[in-house]
Amino acid sequence: MPHAIKRLFFISLLSFTPLIHAAEYLSGPADYIYSPIVEEGEREIDTKFGTQSPRNGDTSRQSGASIGFGYGVNSWWFTEIYGKAIWDGNTSQFDAVEWENKFQLTETGKYPVDIGFLIELERPQNRNEGYEAKYGFLLQSEWKKWQANLNLLMQGHYTGTENQGTYFGYQGQLKYRLQPEFEVGAQIYSWLGQVNSWNTDQQQQSSVGPAIFGKTKLGRKEAIKYNVAYLWGTTAASPRNTIRMQAEYEF
Repeated sequence: MPHAIKRLFFISLLSFTPLIHAAEYLSGPADYIYSPIVEEGEREIDTKFGTQSPRNGDTSRQSGASIGFGYGVNSWWFTEIYGKAIWDGNTSQFDAVEWENKFQLTETGKYPVDIGFLIELERPQNRNEGYEAKYGFLLQSEWKKWQANLNLLMQGHYTGTENQGTYFGYQGQLKYRLQPEFEVGAQIYSWLGQVNSWNTDQQQQSSVGPAIFGKTKLGRKEAIKYNVAYLWGTTAASPRNTIRMQAEYEF
């Protein structure tokens, strides 16, 4: 990846931060773990679904889903656009259009840790929320049959009238490759609070639990990938539990 592009990411990270304002609830039911790896020329249809049980005694689950199309433009840039929907009980609505851009900063396997950078922009249906932005560094390391991911992320809203603030969080994943079609591991999603006003333990959002993964090849370039996780909320501000799944058709 050109050095000028890498410098641009670091400069934009510093300059973009003051413009971001955060959402009240940060981990959506259909969130997923980002990978820094980019495959040139790869196309995918990506679907995600999740459902959460609130901790406040409400019996109605909060659910979300999305579908998108992504393309590996070259060896270091992957872009995807998708639509999102949410529903609570019997009420459903279109939620947002999101544009994700992922940049691989290091050559795959050249260093102990593969590094990428994420910039994700969302236009919510509710215009009071303005625009949502998520950005940060994506890290991945492999050792024999083990693979570990750690993503350091910032998220927030800007140009809106609701949900002010800039939030910091992280995602983590560990998996063991039993075989390509079936792998086991765990995931964690956590938001620690506003950058300039760190939350207490009771206000922070964190969910963790087991996950399964797999990839089935359908042809020379075609494959179906999936992952499913069951997560428990570990703080008072987190959902009681979350069931999330993702399926990708690569071609």
